Amino acid sequence: MAKVLEGPGMDLLNKWGMTVPRHAVVTSVDQAEHLADANPWLCEGKTVVKAHEALGSRFKLGLVKIDLNCKEAEKAVKEMIGKNVNGLIISQVIIAEMIPHEKEYYMAVKSTREGADILIAGLGGVEVEANWDRVKKLSVEVGENPEKSDLEKLAKDAGFSDELVPGIADFAFKLYQCHDQEDGTYIEINPLIVRSSDKELVALDVVTLLDGDARFRHPEWNFNFAAEFRRPYTEDEKAIMEIDSRVKGSVKLIEIPGGDTALLPAGGGASVFYSDAVVEMGGTLANYSEYSGDPPEWAVEALTDKVCSLPGIKRILVGGAVANFTDVKVTFKGIINGFRKAKEEGKLDGVEIWIRRGGPNEKEGLAAMRALKDEGFNIHVFDRYTPMTDIVDLSLKGGK
Repeated sequence: MAKVLEGPGMDLLNKWGMTVPRHAVVTSVDQAEHLADANPWLCEGKTVVKAHEALGSRFKLGLVKIDLNCKEAEKAVKEMIGKNVNGLIISQVIIAEMIPHEKEYYMAVKSTREGADILIAGLGGVEVEANWDRVKKLSVEVGENPEKSDLEKLAKDAGFSDELVPGIADFAFKLYQCHDQEDGTYIEINPLIVRSSDKELVALDVVTLLDGDARFRHPEWNFNFAAEFRRPYTEDEKAIMEIDSRVKGSVKLIEIPGGDTALLPAGGGASVFYSDAVVEMGGTLANYSEYSGDPPEWAVEALTDKVCSLPGIKRILVGGAVANFTDVKVTFKGIINGFRKAKEEGKLDGVEIWIRRGGPNEKEGLAAMRALKDEGFNIHVFDRYTPMTDIVDLSLKGGK
């Protein structure tokens, strides 16, 4: 599950035929100074300025400004860009038109084991959480589309007037299509409003969660997922995300500044296991990463290069449990190529490498790893018969 920030989230709604406010995302003070030139609508009415970050309680933190004219909006953008909020530096701001309206509504689509639930309420904003019993639900099975009659009944049950029911049903169908076709896990519109000027339904705000592993199916996605660690993704993290989006299998990387133990595990289970074991035994993690699902050699090499580039590391833990179908020889070849490149660049000076792995072609893969000793690597290689906890313990104790 990956979060999409508000701007690209609104663009997805618009792509599927839903009306959203005109908006622009600003990433620098220079952009703010020329904002009105590129977006003349900014000076046609009032605007809303918000920090464009994966951050809760923005209003309480002073990161939402409303009812601003063109000059006030420019000033608000300049004040927010670069602001430090509890260690998070605001790097993006979204500015959108204010749309006059009288009532607010709620609409969402949420993935379930059986398919998806369409949720609708005749009230919106902060009132929804306190009145959740008024949210009505329609369940749709995998591979099916909701019927117009069912959506209209849902809207009536939620308390919408006969005048609004057809429009609400149509909007809900479009939101379901967006969720289904864009590999959504949860998309929430709150509030959904009726624009006073022309009575058109408009999604004022959206929370968008997509299946991040489905990116390879969507070459048209021109946005990055939101970092959820109170900081932007690093360039190395973004590089691995880009590779992950277009390969069979998976490669993942999240950096943890200040740690001395780097992880290059095979699979999410091994990643969690090694992470827990390192912390429990007194080590400090430099990253979270994994390679799984039999990714290509070059992708594993790229991930290895990024892991070896982590600053201040003393050891690297590689491998994990016994693979079912990931080819140990092939993935280890990618890791070995990455190790050789890193050694040539001086990145592995003083770094110990600890290997534990089993699976298809493990004998050949482990032998190739052991051969690195002859090339001057400080490497320790173990097979499936050595417990994974022993590898962590030995590595933290320097082999003693």
